[in-house]
Amino acid sequence: MSPQYLNLIVQGALYGLVLFSIVTWVLILAKAVQHARVGKQDKQFTQKFWSANSLDAATALGSDASPKSRLANVGFEALYVNDTDGSGSDLEHSWDRQELLERQLRQQIQKEYQSLESGLAVLASIGSTAPFVGLFGTVFGIINALGAIGKSGSASIEVVAGPIGEALIATGIGIAVAVPAVLAFNYYVRRLKVKAAELDNFATDFVNLAQKNGFRVTKATVRPSGKPVHVGAQPVGAAA
Repeated sequence: MSPQYLNLIVQGALYGLVLFSIVTWVLILAKAVQHARVGKQDKQFTQKFWSANSLDAATALGSDASPKSRLANVGFEALYVNDTDGSGSDLEHSWDRQELLERQLRQQIQKEYQSLESGLAVLASIGSTAPFVGLFGTVFGIINALGAIGKSGSASIEVVAGPIGEALIATGIGIAVAVPAVLAFNYYVRRLKVKAAELDNFATDFVNLAQKNGFRVTKATVRPSGKPVHVGAQPVGAAA
């Protein structure tokens, strides 16, 4: 193979590693922002949720971008009934409602998990392949260097050190790209497991609260005064 093609292969490997490095750091920063935002929003929603007077009152919190908020709203939709329709008032319908609630909560947890998991496969792929891409460039770089040494007719250290050293740069770059990708992957997988456990615990608490509430809630709207009004409930002071 001509030295020109060998140089193109080495340069292609180096450019590929540079691209891998850019993608890695973009994903690292994007996931850092995502987890920081999710953590803050979940903390705020959790405080509001547990400060509510009842499960019915918690329906007035509305929906925001936090995973726990979306999970709670999925649960509210599964439990929502109008107090005047009499549904869910016996054990048979309560069991059906419980089964529906648990199924929809599980599905929403999977959706949140997949959202937080996005990008991790790319980090894992870069971390596992970058060293081999660097080694690939090094092999062809050494072949090119040995060809140049053969043409010069000398194998002294002055002649060998320069070309071989340049060829090994690709391996060093490959390792430098792989290390941040592997460390970031392990870190965010750990964060993902912690967040999944938090959502599971919240879902369990939600089911327990729903059980105490007869596996049904009435939607609440918020008055200008900030007090919730439950749809379907009889107003205070109304005639019997």
